[in-house]
Amino acid sequence: MWTATDTRLVITAATAVALVIVLITSRLRLHAFPALMVGSLVLGLVAGLGPSKTVDGFTDGVGGTLGDVGVVLGLGTMLGKLLADSGGADLLADALLRRSGHRMLPWAVALLAMVLGIPLFFEIGVVLVLPIVFTVAMRLDRERGHEGGRDEQGRSTILRVGIPALAGLSALHAFIPPHPGPLVAIDALGADLGQTLLIGIVVAIPTVAVAGPLFAHYAARWAHAEPPASLVRTAASPERQQSATADAGRQQSATADAGRQQSATADAGSEPGADPADRHPPPGLTATLVTILLPVVLMLVRTVADVATPDGSPVRSVAEFVGEPIVALLLALLLATWTFGLRRGLSGSEVSSLAAAGLVPAASILVIIGAGGGFKQVLVDSGVGDSLAKAATGVGVPVLLLAWFVAVLIRLATGSATVATVTAAGIVAPVLAAEPSASPVLVALAIGAGSVFFSHVNDAGFWLVREYFGMSVRDTFRTWSVMETLVSVVGLLAVLAASLVV
Repeated sequence: MWTATDTRLVITAATAVALVIVLITSRLRLHAFPALMVGSLVLGLVAGLGPSKTVDGFTDGVGGTLGDVGVVLGLGTMLGKLLADSGGADLLADALLRRSGHRMLPWAVALLAMVLGIPLFFEIGVVLVLPIVFTVAMRLDRERGHEGGRDEQGRSTILRVGIPALAGLSALHAFIPPHPGPLVAIDALGADLGQTLLIGIVVAIPTVAVAGPLFAHYAARWAHAEPPASLVRTAASPERQQSATADAGRQQSATADAGRQQSATADAGSEPGADPADRHPPPGLTATLVTILLPVVLMLVRTVADVATPDGSPVRSVAEFVGEPIVALLLALLLATWTFGLRRGLSGSEVSSLAAAGLVPAASILVIIGAGGGFKQVLVDSGVGDSLAKAATGVGVPVLLLAWFVAVLIRLATGSATVATVTAAGIVAPVLAAEPSASPVLVALAIGAGSVFFSHVNDAGFWLVREYFGMSVRDTFRTWSVMETLVSVVGLLAVLAASLVV
């Protein structure tokens, strides 16, 4: 039965969430890490946990979350750094875009973003994919004689191909392990990793199709984007810059210039301080695909082995070991050390330096994830989750809708998809325990869908996209924010459809 204590706990939790919002979005602009710490401590003390239990709950939550997700995040960022600096990403882009015509270009870009987004975290994927997409869009405008960056139907070419890339990266971030949000939800809810991966891919495909190429077809008409020229120049390789600026009748001359430039680059590479990745040829396309898809294949093999082999089978034991996210990513990173580094002529120390540089942007993400885990644990320890479970059971709200709605509220409040996932998983876990017929896999995916709902000014991704596309705040709302909402809503509908057969 609902009691006055339950009411007090829910009000306390809502106040703590509001406090975190104010600290992050007010003039103080406090970083999410200390803001979540303050919210956690206030929540624990007001809820009656006491100072010692509050601090212990927070630290236990930080340690438990980082123990599961922190290693994966570190390995993923190192792998992404080697992929970017080796030129492997350029190879994937060229191979995919060369085989797509003008009409299919947005779909090809969405596929490219989904492939690259498997091992890359969203912010890294944006930095990696968008400059390539922008360069291709500008080349297409020149080849087809578009004026003002718009095609015959008045659509912005950059938005027409850029929005599908964002949709692909965002959907992977929300639904697919080894991204941190899905991993946290899987761990908190006791969901099966392989099943979440398989169903997550099924959910992501129609979600990206609607929020990406289909939405971009219309959004490209009503918004304007103008990426900084310096961004496009510095992101593109010398060969890509030439192909974007040379006329079709001067290809032979441009190729000769590229050869001379490559020779000059090789000479410059011998100078002290030159980037080691610029002195060596890129990896082959096959090697790049094998390396980037290895962790996904290993996790899928684990799922197949769990279904097809008996308990105690040596094959099953090996598959379960190599299919663990940290082992799969470690093996992929070791392979990348060879394919993206040593095989190209880099020394061991050069490969190590490049991989270590990928850990720098992960530091901020790690502490936010940890603080979100601490906040979640204080919520659990205070009994807020149990109170919400009572409320949900009493009013008969389906678990999938409740999971999505809780994640939406926290996403709107904090601006962080990962914090929304971590916190919502902790709140919904007791509800799931009271509903044995509900699928933990689908609940995890519903939380992932809610975690990306309507990005706005308290989300760092909002400003990242605005700056990269060179859009006004108004146009960023009309493109990026609407796209994120479509990813959330269509993803939820796909999860609900999956619940009919799973």
